[in-house]
Amino acid sequence: MQKKLPVGIQNFREIIEEGHVYVDKTQYIYDLISGAKYYFLSRPRRFGKSLLLDTIGEVFKGSKELFKGLFIYDSDYDFKEYPVIRLDMSNIPNDTPEIFKSSILDDLKTPIEEEGFSIANDNPAYVFKHLIRNLHKKYSQRVVVLIDEYDKPILDHITDNETAEANRRIIRGFYGVLKSMDPHLRFIFVTGVSKFTKTSLFSELNNLTDITLTESYANICGIDVEDLGSHFGEHIKSLSALENFKDLSDIHGEILRWYDGYSWDGKTRLLNPFGLLSFFMQKRFSSFWYSSGSPKFLLDLIKENPESFTALKNLEVAEAGLDIFEIQRMEIEPLLFQTGYLTIKEIKFTGGIPVYVLDMPNFEVREAFNLHLIAEFTDKGRMFAETSHRRISESLKTGDLLTMRDILRSLFASIPYSLHIDMEAYYHSIFYAVMSILGFDMDAEVSVSKGRVDAVLELEDKVYVLEFKYKDVKPDTSPIEKQELFEKALEEGMEQIKDRGYHKKYEGSGKAVYLSAFAFLGRDDVEVKTEIQ
Repeated sequence: MQKKLPVGIQNFREIIEEGHVYVDKTQYIYDLISGAKYYFLSRPRRFGKSLLLDTIGEVFKGSKELFKGLFIYDSDYDFKEYPVIRLDMSNIPNDTPEIFKSSILDDLKTPIEEEGFSIANDNPAYVFKHLIRNLHKKYSQRVVVLIDEYDKPILDHITDNETAEANRRIIRGFYGVLKSMDPHLRFIFVTGVSKFTKTSLFSELNNLTDITLTESYANICGIDVEDLGSHFGEHIKSLSALENFKDLSDIHGEILRWYDGYSWDGKTRLLNPFGLLSFFMQKRFSSFWYSSGSPKFLLDLIKENPESFTALKNLEVAEAGLDIFEIQRMEIEPLLFQTGYLTIKEIKFTGGIPVYVLDMPNFEVREAFNLHLIAEFTDKGRMFAETSHRRISESLKTGDLLTMRDILRSLFASIPYSLHIDMEAYYHSIFYAVMSILGFDMDAEVSVSKGRVDAVLELEDKVYVLEFKYKDVKPDTSPIEKQELFEKALEEGMEQIKDRGYHKKYEGSGKAVYLSAFAFLGRDDVEVKTEIQ
């Protein structure tokens, strides 16, 4: 019998009492409670953090009967009841610092009124501190504090430094209370997307244990492959009878292609729970997780630094590079990792020091992110992708890149003047995004012995070594002058490929090697030159 799907449900009691699917994470909760006292976990939005916190809250409330059949029920945990403060920063308005401050006070009023306390003050930190003290005194038990999405008041204004900084100062004072309250606290668990080290959460609460990259907690949120079969087997089986799945021989494999691939230890592979549950609910493949929230601030950062986009595949970073330190100096790579657009594919060790290899986790993220990037830079979208894929595929198969050139001309002509950037990296990024969204596995910035190739595209019987050149063109440039610029740019690109031996790596592969130089002159002037090596 199929269990109900808890799409959008973050309440553990509701999931259990109403018979929804629940993937048991209580062994991790048992280990947390039995270990340290202060914890922090970073995971992307809609990845199960809120449900995890709610489940921890029910454990500390002593709701033992809810856990029958789960790991912690049969453990030696005593289910003693503690007072619990649960704060969800994603539900607290933060449009301005004033609204944010008053909204925190409003949120704290609920437990204050429920407990019959009287705490008259307009400082959220003061009210928070006295709520903790009063709860400890009333119940003679130390207090459990669970804070969800602690960083949302900052992330919501990541492109507005003034508001983000003002909200950070409020957060700093609010979270700074926790260290001074240590004698009154039993357990603290904080979740978020990003790690802003100057929020006081990390700078003052220096005994906070960050389990984000801890191997033993890699599976604390998300759904692994075994869970997919054991908890959703009946749902998968029922799909095969539907018209849109009849011709799909491996539904299980297609589900993994779309929603699997997340990892925080380079070994454990996890499916996105929101995307997976939405898929089973709607019985169709789509980018559910991506569509549930706009990554506009990420796209804005890429627009400011377009060359960053082409370097994202198999990106190697040290552990320190996965943290975010300052609002004023945002790095695109850790933001993409922490928000779920990049994940750990592998961990390499050099002298005992880990180096993390990052890439996009699955088809859902890659397709949706590239589509949005193209739409952000141009007025093209899904229709462009669907109609162009076949034409470019045929062009690549025959070795005739003129069709690809014509499509690129149309694409770049659609770029609004307000978004146009006179940078070679800009065109490189758009080209990379277009090829990715069309389903071509193109490698960008490929290292060879004498430098980096702009892009390499491998097919079954061909390898395309691509070099991009951009020349600034004034509005009054004549057609003859443009042609001369084209010839110069194409010659420079081809010479660079040959002189630096970009193609040597692929000789002897048994594939035909195509040397292709692309020249861009402004928004809609594109030319290509190709030689077979």
